[in-house]
Amino acid sequence: MIENIHSVVLQSEKVGILHLYINMIRKFYKSILALAVVVSIAFSHATAQDSTSTAAAAPAGGGDVAKGEELFKNNCAQCHAVTAEVVVGPGLAGLEERRDYAWIKKWINNPMGVIASGDKYANDLYTKFNKTQMTAFGAFGDNEVKAILAYVKSAGAAPAAAAAPASGAAPAAATETGGGKFINVILVSLLVIMGLVLVALLGILQLLNRLSGAESGEASLSFGEKLQANLKNIAANKTVRSAIVWAFILLATKATFDGMYGIGVHQGYAPKQPISFSHKLHAGEMKINCAYCHTGVYKGKQSGIPSANICMNCHNAIKRESPEIQKIYAAIENNKPIEWVRVHNLPDLAYFNHAQHTNVGGLECKNCHGEIEKMEVVQQRSSLTMGWCIDCHRKTEVNGKDNGYYTKLMEAHNAVSKGAMKVQDNGGLECAKCHY
Repeated sequence: MIENIHSVVLQSEKVGILHLYINMIRKFYKSILALAVVVSIAFSHATAQDSTSTAAAAPAGGGDVAKGEELFKNNCAQCHAVTAEVVVGPGLAGLEERRDYAWIKKWINNPMGVIASGDKYANDLYTKFNKTQMTAFGAFGDNEVKAILAYVKSAGAAPAAAAAPASGAAPAAATETGGGKFINVILVSLLVIMGLVLVALLGILQLLNRLSGAESGEASLSFGEKLQANLKNIAANKTVRSAIVWAFILLATKATFDGMYGIGVHQGYAPKQPISFSHKLHAGEMKINCAYCHTGVYKGKQSGIPSANICMNCHNAIKRESPEIQKIYAAIENNKPIEWVRVHNLPDLAYFNHAQHTNVGGLECKNCHGEIEKMEVVQQRSSLTMGWCIDCHRKTEVNGKDNGYYTKLMEAHNAVSKGAMKVQDNGGLECAKCHY
């Protein structure tokens, strides 16, 4: 009798301790949920400013081999080799030994101007290569020129060694800022924590059932009956119900915001065109400059859609028998334009000027359009949202050196600030700049 009373008292004490433990876990669980919600909200605001601080800490380019390789391949490789080999123009190996830096920069910015000045070396070079006119890169400042020269020197001396830093720099250029990945990590972490707490609670419930004698007739129960009883216990537990509700709220909230942010965003859009034109072949393998077909890209608001006449400059003699080329002939014969499907389409309420970005700003086409030269079918690679544009304005430095467009503005900025002038300092975040 006394032993039975002692056993009941001991069992009651264990049950009381376990109930206390369950309450502690519930409070801990709710605290974790509250903390996670607060952290998620705080970091969603903080990540909006993360790219600004990161960009401010990034060093400015200049003499960078990786940057030089990118510039060289996009602008120079069509006519020049880094070795002494002649392509269209002379090979660039030993260029800095033949001419000084000041001459090289003037030549890159305005080759015909140097020829017109009567420079003997320039005129001899012009005559030697059948008076082929070199494209002027007036937007290239010291950073760009030095980067190209650094790449030419490095690639000419040790091509294999130069390949490593160039390939290593590519992922950094493709990195995009944003809080989406962080929020996903937070959600996964919350789900893991909920799972661990649920496992602990299930273990405690099972132990409580054993201590309270609920399992006295368990031997006679089937597996299905045991499972049904356990599910009922789980459904009756307030903490479990709270965890399910919070998980549903978090996932539904994320899905709602993802859906709202995706309205009007056509990232990845790659429509079928009336003529199968390969940018990979023309811009990639053939090294045709974008401005040859899109004639307004450096001097107009719109880059322009190439007319059939531009296509005929080559295809009046090349691949005339091709079914796709025959579509161009048909368009010309019927006096009808080729109905190209627009891929990158900003809303009418947004103003964008190509010349301002490519000519004045010195940006390359791939900054917005991605690696077009690798696309068989063109697709929209960037989101082109307002946040994406603003993020670029916050971290991009104004191309003011040796750029007459910004001479006065740079003088005013340097008089009051020692830091580099970003696009946002030039009104790049003002609403009326893009919405008028």
